[in-house]
Amino acid sequence: MLAAAGRLLFLVVVIAPVGAWSSLALWFRAPAPEWLRLALAACFALLALGAAFFLLVRKRWRPLAGLGVVFLGLLAWWSTIAPPGSANFAPDVARQTTGKLDGDLLTLTDIRDFDWRSDADFTERWTSKTYDLTKLRTLDLFLSYWDGPRMAHVITSFGFEDGEQIAWSIEVKRLKGGEFSPLADLFKTDPLAIVAATERDVVRVRSNVRGEDVQMYRLDVYPETMRALLMIYVQDANALAKEPRFYNSLTTNCTTTVAGLVKAIGKPVPLDWRLVINGYLPDYLHENDALSKKAPLDELKRLAHIAERAKAANDAPDFSQRIRVGVPGS
Repeated sequence: MLAAAGRLLFLVVVIAPVGAWSSLALWFRAPAPEWLRLALAACFALLALGAAFFLLVRKRWRPLAGLGVVFLGLLAWWSTIAPPGSANFAPDVARQTTGKLDGDLLTLTDIRDFDWRSDADFTERWTSKTYDLTKLRTLDLFLSYWDGPRMAHVITSFGFEDGEQIAWSIEVKRLKGGEFSPLADLFKTDPLAIVAATERDVVRVRSNVRGEDVQMYRLDVYPETMRALLMIYVQDANALAKEPRFYNSLTTNCTTTVAGLVKAIGKPVPLDWRLVINGYLPDYLHENDALSKKAPLDELKRLAHIAERAKAANDAPDFSQRIRVGVPGS
């Protein structure tokens, strides 16, 4: 028999997380009406509370064994939930970018190039383009802040010798009319989308349409590192086109590629809270020698805000060049 301290630790480390996760999983994903999903979630929560009560107060383990059996059954059901291959997805995530490499020439299909007037009013346009990877010159990181200084959407943009930019955005493949929910997307709610887009699309919709605080940082990496990271995007996009995956707010999201970037630089990726609370990524990247060294970090942050220039440029053909004016390293 465990001592009281051991039983309490078991409650905190095992029973509470199992009860919380299982109740939320049933609430978000049980194939039932809302009232029944609520009832199932409440029943599992009560089962976990009952097991905790008998463990702590009565020092009995049998209710805990019952909880374990039910939890194993729930895990078996959970493993059967697969992301849909087709559905009535929102137009901006309805297609999956794919790429094909022929020597140094990379051809991307289904590049998004929407003309956004509002989130609900836009002209849909998808294109294909071939890029010469020997002319890859720059890599920029955009952070579009949607929750104060804490949380941002991450976009990486690769620049070529001729001034062409191709931006990559990892997004939620939500249903038409659906909304993003960080909590719900921990529980197999929406598939993942890896979108290649023009900056006039993916940056402008955030700065000009949604009014977000968009910041841009030039990354200080070698061309071979840029190429390696770009091919990670292409390979992941191609794999996703063959086999859909779920978006996950913690493990498979817009920040995941930052870890890939640091790995591509050749450094181990330290576990860091800023990979989750990603509004502070500039500090993380600066510490890992990935940001432009042409100015101190405070100066980089001050000059990173590009939203006003984006609004002034709007749909100008040289949008990408105009938003970079004044950004160190650009």
